[in-house]
Amino acid sequence: MKIDEETNKKIEELQFLEQHTQHLLAQKQSIQIELNEANNALVELERTKDEVYKIFSGIMIKSDKEILIKEIKERKKILEMRFDSVDKQSILIQRKEEELSKEINKTLSDNSGKASNKN
Repeated sequence: MKIDEETNKKIEELQFLEQHTQHLLAQKQSIQIELNEANNALVELERTKDEVYKIFSGIMIKSDKEILIKEIKERKKILEMRFDSVDKQSILIQRKEEELSKEINKTLSDNSGKASNKN
């Protein structure tokens, strides 16, 4: 069966969207890992009575516990906003993928029906 140019472009766009979705899923996983690390760090910081340190440019520096907690909470907020943003993008792209897939399938089935009617 021969596919027209418009359908070919839609197939290429669908493939691009699928790749973009995979990239966004990888980003979400990475952000989720960072969020888990931040949550674990907060739990440990709030639990400890000892001195606390942070690593800055490969150097471990003694730090104030409350300041460190504040920094991690701010980092966590930023990560949550990034996660939400990537999640929304991925939902929109998945919807577009579904629409495009339906269009392509309809075109292909219509063309298939026309081809069998000619025989």
